[in-house]
Amino acid sequence: MARNDLQGTLDLLVLKTLSQLGELHGYGIVLHIQRASDELLSVEEGSLYPALHRMEMSGWIRSEWKVTDTNRKAKYYRLTPAGQKELQNAEKSFEHLVKGVRAILRYA
Repeated sequence: MARNDLQGTLDLLVLKTLSQLGELHGYGIVLHIQRASDELLSVEEGSLYPALHRMEMSGWIRSEWKVTDTNRKAKYYRLTPAGQKELQNAEKSFEHLVKGVRAILRYA
């Protein structure tokens, strides 16, 4: 699988998480992806934070420093209208990819 597909999958997971749960900090995003996937997927911080930065530079998400429930400062991320549109595109692309993989698996 191409690196773009893997990067796109991380984008999809993050954008979907933010669309479902609203504003979250990075660790909250990681936890949600793990829990929602029944622990099958894990996102490393070394992958997440560069992706968040890239998505923010693309205008798909916005961030704001806030204080957490445990009284620590954390950057919270939320989806923008452009991010919602990108999420729709990413979902379509992912479904197309899955359809292609399924076709190959059935063929074999």
